[in-house]
Amino acid sequence: MKRILIVYHSQSGSTRALANAVAAGACLEEGIEIRQLRAMEAGIVDLLWCDGVIFGTPENLGYMSGGLKDFLDRIFYPALSHSLNLPYGLFVSAGNDGRGAVSQLQRIVKGIPLRCIAEPIIVRGEVKAEDLQLCKDLGQAAAAGLMLGIF
Repeated sequence: MKRILIVYHSQSGSTRALANAVAAGACLEEGIEIRQLRAMEAGIVDLLWCDGVIFGTPENLGYMSGGLKDFLDRIFYPALSHSLNLPYGLFVSAGNDGRGAVSQLQRIVKGIPLRCIAEPIIVRGEVKAEDLQLCKDLGQAAAAGLMLGIF
């Protein structure tokens, strides 16, 4: 059994919809256990539980959300002693271009360390069916990669 943690922050519901799509995609692979948590509910125990993590954040003022930043602040130093080197993916619900949120998260998780397994998905504006499909594909690809030992 492989485990995927999906940690996200959402206020309007857009990022939650994308997180749900990621979870739906991951569930398509057998032998995968999913833990989908809002960033304010997740902690180091959840990160230590998983074999891979997928982050979701809205873009707020050009950066990742305060909720996801809070999660990373709470787990950063405790994670260092575990040398996690987990695979991760990222999706951003952006009102602008999303690059600031991506850059900020990448800079932080490099220090844990986590390693990126896919190009970040940046959804600009309203969430559309194709955006949900991209997130579903991310979840399924992450799950398949874990099951096959690629990640």
